[in-house]
Amino acid sequence: MSKWLVISLFLYFPEDKTEYIPAAITSLVFLIGAILTMRFIIKVSKKEAQKAKEQEQEIMKRLNDTNENS
Repeated sequence: MSKWLVISLFLYFPEDKTEYIPAAITSLVFLIGAILTMRFIIKVSKKEAQKAKEQEQEIMKRLNDTNENS
């Protein structure tokens, strides 16, 4: 019985359903922000991976050139 009392302190279901609107808007804003942030991180990550690949190819080319000259 005391469990329900404790749980009921944290749960609030308003009679007026318009009170859900600000919470829904806030959740939507944060969801959109999270999606945009994730897309930005992926975009930057792809650029960094491409740079790393180019550097690796440049190093391998230099190593091959030095091995051929030896």
